[in-house]
Amino acid sequence: MNKSLDKEFKKKTQGGLLKRITSNQLFIPIMAILLLSLINLINDPSFFKITLGKNNDGNPILSGSLITILDYGSELAILAIGMTLVTAASGGQDISVGATIAIAGSAMLRVLCGSEASPETLKAPIFVAFLVAVIVGMLCGAFNGILVSYFKIQPMIATLILFTAGRHIAAWINFNRLPIVPGKTFKYFGGVIPGIPVPTTVFIVIICVIVMALVLKFTNLGLYTQSVGINEKSARLNGINPVVVKIIAFVILGVCVAVAALIKVSRISSINYSVIAKDIEMDAILAVALGGNSLSGGKFNMWASVLGAYVIQFLTTTLYKFHVQSDALPAYKAAVVIALVLFSAPKVREVVTDFFKKNFSKKDKKPSVLAADSGEEEAA
Repeated sequence: MNKSLDKEFKKKTQGGLLKRITSNQLFIPIMAILLLSLINLINDPSFFKITLGKNNDGNPILSGSLITILDYGSELAILAIGMTLVTAASGGQDISVGATIAIAGSAMLRVLCGSEASPETLKAPIFVAFLVAVIVGMLCGAFNGILVSYFKIQPMIATLILFTAGRHIAAWINFNRLPIVPGKTFKYFGGVIPGIPVPTTVFIVIICVIVMALVLKFTNLGLYTQSVGINEKSARLNGINPVVVKIIAFVILGVCVAVAALIKVSRISSINYSVIAKDIEMDAILAVALGGNSLSGGKFNMWASVLGAYVIQFLTTTLYKFHVQSDALPAYKAAVVIALVLFSAPKVREVVTDFFKKNFSKKDKKPSVLAADSGEEEAA
């Protein structure tokens, strides 16, 4: 009888552990990383090789596919932070972040270069130009937030305005010219700092994550955002102003956009209004979905979204390694991401968990029956 109880206890413990693992929001992005790592390990083990070399300026720099993922996944990871808050609070997504990056980046260049297309010296400190970009990003975020929260316009429709007009506004700021920032200092933000071989973008992401973690820990922003996303009416009855919470979420996304614009523009010391951050809003939304966050709002996991952003960059780098043509890349990428998003759905997770639980039950069923029969025989 004791053996039967022990086996029943082990069965429940195994089932409970499996359920906790598969229901964790980090499960899907971690499994995706492991799967992509296995594919690359089989295809080309040198994928994981990291070498130390020098760039065109003679500065030491680490290179390799993993470094590329960390570097070029940085903008997406930063945007995923703000997109997660917007999704949780409004139950919708901002599709204008790519165009807003163009606006913020163009404003930054206007401050740095003034009215000249190719100045010999900077017209203003880089810090001042970045603050201007932050203000522009926050204003764009506030504009979207007011449309969504005050005028009750669905987020995708509200942000469609800047999505359509944003790049034209960016071009207008600099009179359709493509300013070039002089000097090498500005390139450090999208490249490497002399003497430090790790890409600067890695440190920028770490700073953003730390700041956001402190905000969520020492303020009620996370709680208020989830409350508004779950039930706006109940949140209002509890003294929370949904309008303010939604606007704050969009403004924070605007700050994230400005940081991403700094990195994007810094990489080439200029801007291409029609190409910069093209389709990045779709990747940011997918990062939130891959993190297991509900796209209809409510409870969220910020760090799962950040991890989801690096999964998307990992996938992009992997497809390039397989020599997928750039025009066909979105199709391959969409197919894989759709599969991952479907697998991350709660219903699919429930089916998978039940499948494994039934398997465990079948293994333990026969011994339990035999134990019961032997007990009956002894009693007889």
